Amino acid sequence: MGEICSPQFIKDLEEKCKKIRRTIIEMLAKAGSGHPGGSLSSTELVVSLFFVYLKHDPKNPRWPERDRFHLSKGHSCPVLYAVLAECGYFPPQELFTLRKLGSVLQGHPDRRTPGIEVASGSLGQGLSVALGMSLAGKLDGLNYRVYCLMGDGEMQEGNVWEAAMAASHYKCDNLCAILDYNGFQIDGKVKDIMNLEPLKEKWKAFGWHTIEIDGHNIKEVLSAYEEARLVKGKPTVIIAKTVKGKGVSFMENTVDFHGRAPNPEETKKALEELK
Repeated sequence: MGEICSPQFIKDLEEKCKKIRRTIIEMLAKAGSGHPGGSLSSTELVVSLFFVYLKHDPKNPRWPERDRFHLSKGHSCPVLYAVLAECGYFPPQELFTLRKLGSVLQGHPDRRTPGIEVASGSLGQGLSVALGMSLAGKLDGLNYRVYCLMGDGEMQEGNVWEAAMAASHYKCDNLCAILDYNGFQIDGKVKDIMNLEPLKEKWKAFGWHTIEIDGHNIKEVLSAYEEARLVKGKPTVIIAKTVKGKGVSFMENTVDFHGRAPNPEETKKALEELK
């Protein structure tokens, strides 16, 4: 952890996050639709994973020994597309075909996109899919890890807790759930629609190793991934407190930009703030 937590390393990752955020804004502005709020809130979580911890090969996306990443909150795919392009899975110019007819980059992920493991978008199902990947790895004797990024709104789905119970029962220590806990869902604040708290205690009760972090603090994010990697005999959940729309002042902590692309004036202002 020493070298990857050096000030320069952290600074480089922070700069990469800023670049990814600019790309998200540009993609959505070009498309004229999409979901900026949850994409911006999960940027540090996705960037830190793909550029530090995930074992993967952009030139061989179906490499059997690769770690698996599943984006359960599929509407936040702009952040994943931007990171995949930055890693070299496809040319960056493809990003500006987002949501166009015939593009490999649709409004929710599907397997036509290099680097996407499975389609997603129906909220609450991702952890079950990741659990299946985890169990398959153990049955096949493959030494890969599975990461599943979820939104807090989908914690309200019963399917999530069935998967959580099963993952603990089968001691899936190769499974890491990451919760982008930004406190908002499409209709308003999560706590007003269906309160999740006490969330940490609930995951613990389901037999998971539980870590709470500031999801925008790169050092805390890296430390959490390292801790998860070392846990044996149980799955790990990282509860990452984040800010919806992080990095763009007028998008932060508002549902207005949950699923709305910025107009030209807003795009200009957002890109100015992300310089």
